[in-house]
Amino acid sequence: MNQPMPIERMVPAGASARIGQGTAIEQSRAVAEVQAAIVVAQQCPRNIQAAVAEMRESCKQPYLAERAFFRFPRGGQTVSGPSVHLARELARCWGNVQYGLVEMRRDDEYGQSEMQAFAWDVQTNSRNSSTFIVPHLRDKKSGPEKLTDLRDIYENNANNGARRVREAIFAILPPWFVEEAKDLCAQTLRDGGGKPLARRIADAIRAFEGMGITTDRIETKLRRPSDRWTEHDVTQLGVIHQSIQRGEVAADDEFPAPRVTAEEITGSQSADAEGTQS
Repeated sequence: MNQPMPIERMVPAGASARIGQGTAIEQSRAVAEVQAAIVVAQQCPRNIQAAVAEMRESCKQPYLAERAFFRFPRGGQTVSGPSVHLARELARCWGNVQYGLVEMRRDDEYGQSEMQAFAWDVQTNSRNSSTFIVPHLRDKKSGPEKLTDLRDIYENNANNGARRVREAIFAILPPWFVEEAKDLCAQTLRDGGGKPLARRIADAIRAFEGMGITTDRIETKLRRPSDRWTEHDVTQLGVIHQSIQRGEVAADDEFPAPRVTAEEITGSQSADAEGTQS
C-alpha cells in the first residue's frame, strides 16, 4: 500500500517581498513534489480493504486511543470530539492524502497572521481548505495577553491551525471510515489494554493526584465514590487527563475545588467556641 505524504509546514512570512534563491528552489521543489504525488496516486491507487485493516490495527493501540479525543470549554459548556492526532493517523492509513498548515502573511502592526489549513486527496482530487486570521494573543483569566516573542507567535499559530487541519482532513475522509475509527478507539479505552477495572481506577487516581487533584474532587464530578466507577467513567477520566496535559482545559474547571459556605464557617466557629467553654 502506498503511504501518504503528510505535509505539516509552517512557512514564515516576513514583511519583505524579496524572494531569495533558496526560497525559489524550495518553491520549484514543492511544485515538483505535488506533481509526483499525483502521478504516484494514479499509478498506485489505495487499497481500501488494506486501508481499513491498517486503521483497525492502529485504533487498537492504547497510545493512539489515549490521544484520539479532546475536550475544551466553550460558552460555559465542554466540547469534545476526535483530535488532530486521530485525523493525522487516519490520513496516513487512508493513503494518498496531503495536508498542511501555511502562514500566508504576518502583520506585526495589527498583531495577526493570515493562515491557511488544507487537506487534499490527490487520488480523487478532493480538497478542503480554509483561510483564517489568528490574532497574536493568548487568553488568560485576567484578559488577552499580547504576544511579541517569535516562538510564542509560532506556537499560537500552530495550535490554532491544528484544529483547522483536523477539520480539513476529516472533510475529505469517508464518514464511515472516521466513525468506525472513533468507535474502535473508544472501545480500546474501555478495554484499558486488558487491565482489570480496579487497577485502572487506582492508576487514574494516582495520575490525577500527580496534578494535585484529590479523589474527593473526582468523586464529586462523577457523582459516585471510586469503588462504584464504571469503565465509562475511567474512559472519560483518561480523556480529561490528556486534555489537561495538552492545555485544552484547566484542572480547576473540570474539577472545581469544594466551596466552604457561610453556614459551615459559622457552625465551625460555634463548635470551637463550645469546645473552649467546656
